Amino acid sequence: MFPGNMGNMLKQAQQLQARMAKLKEELALKEVTSSAGGGAVTATATCDMKLKAVAIQEDLVRAGDRDMLQDLVLAACNAALEQAQSQASAEMSRLTGGFKLPF
Repeated sequence: MFPGNMGNMLKQAQQLQARMAKLKEELALKEVTSSAGGGAVTATATCDMKLKAVAIQEDLVRAGDRDMLQDLVLAACNAALEQAQSQASAEMSRLTGGFKLPF
């Protein structure tokens, strides 16, 4: 009885590993976009936590307020990465049935 259970558990673990690898590929293709400053700065990230694009409205650049521009870029990038992490966690949770895995 025990060896059969171990074999079944190993098979399930391998299937989960394959599904997780596929999910990682899918997350790399999913994009999220967030903005700051009422849309003056937007940042796009993939759900594998990579920044893909940052867009800044011309008016903001012309204003010449470097500190504000830096703050808005940082805020938009952080918001996009937080949104990406949230989506990735939700997808991973669906895959693992809510179990928190250490990877």
